[in-house]
Amino acid sequence: MAHIRTYRTPVKMGNWFEEQRLKEDEVKQHLEKKERGELAGQKMDFLKENILKPVKFSVTNDGTLHFGDIVMLVNMGGENRECSAVSINADVNSLTKIPSPSIQAPCAVSAVRSVQPCTRTAFVITSVDGSPEGSTLRFEQSFALKTTSGFARGLYLTSDLQSFQKCAKKSRLQEVSLEDSDSFLSWWKIVYFDPQERLEYEGLPVPANVKVLIVHCKTNQALAVLGDQVLWTMYGKEYELTAHTFLDSHKAEQDNNHWILCTADPAGDGLVLFKQPQLMAKKTELECHSSETDCVAAPAR
Repeated sequence: MAHIRTYRTPVKMGNWFEEQRLKEDEVKQHLEKKERGELAGQKMDFLKENILKPVKFSVTNDGTLHFGDIVMLVNMGGENRECSAVSINADVNSLTKIPSPSIQAPCAVSAVRSVQPCTRTAFVITSVDGSPEGSTLRFEQSFALKTTSGFARGLYLTSDLQSFQKCAKKSRLQEVSLEDSDSFLSWWKIVYFDPQERLEYEGLPVPANVKVLIVHCKTNQALAVLGDQVLWTMYGKEYELTAHTFLDSHKAEQDNNHWILCTADPAGDGLVLFKQPQLMAKKTELECHSSETDCVAAPAR
């Protein structure tokens, strides 16, 4: 007779009351988090909305870089990597609402392949030696790279000596990150990319939108992007960023260490860097057309 049911289907068994209360509490907590905007999906949307917000980059009138300029650090790519830019690699765990919604330090950085002028890729050239804002940045002069104020909180691009506890995740090389303190660890300098002409350019103004090296003052390691070390972030496939000088057989820095500090186009249409190929192509076309005209107009001998 053990197989005969002695109770009806609606009868509740076990800890049914406790389980019902737990489900009600879970639903209540979910609705409360939704009202406060603390759900994972809401945090991700809020982060992308603010960190991908367009930023107006600085325009250079004399062709050089100045303290206070907002620029983008772009590597034109190489054999195994695409064109990329230094960017803030913040996730939902990096968000804080105290005292205002922003990202918190320390925060990771990476090299994003979509080169777009936004909060994530904008850095401010900041003086560390008392140079007034607006003065010209020179080769071998110490400076700091700081994120924009507001949501990005003005964090400093920082690096330190490699150790077992502090190093890049993939390559295990010298780590680069964003910190909220301005110290000697956040000091960098611009070096001319050609080692044979480096001494001649020391102390001269740094031109904008040209290939240079960004060297860490304390460790003397150059900022580098690694195409063979891929990071999968919430923004997609990106490259690891580190401070390490890669030399070729001629003791010259490789293209991993070549960076362009990009400024905005005075016409207000994107960055100057991506307008240069179009301008050069147009100039070449005009020169060819001019040469053909001269050949036609020249008298026959």
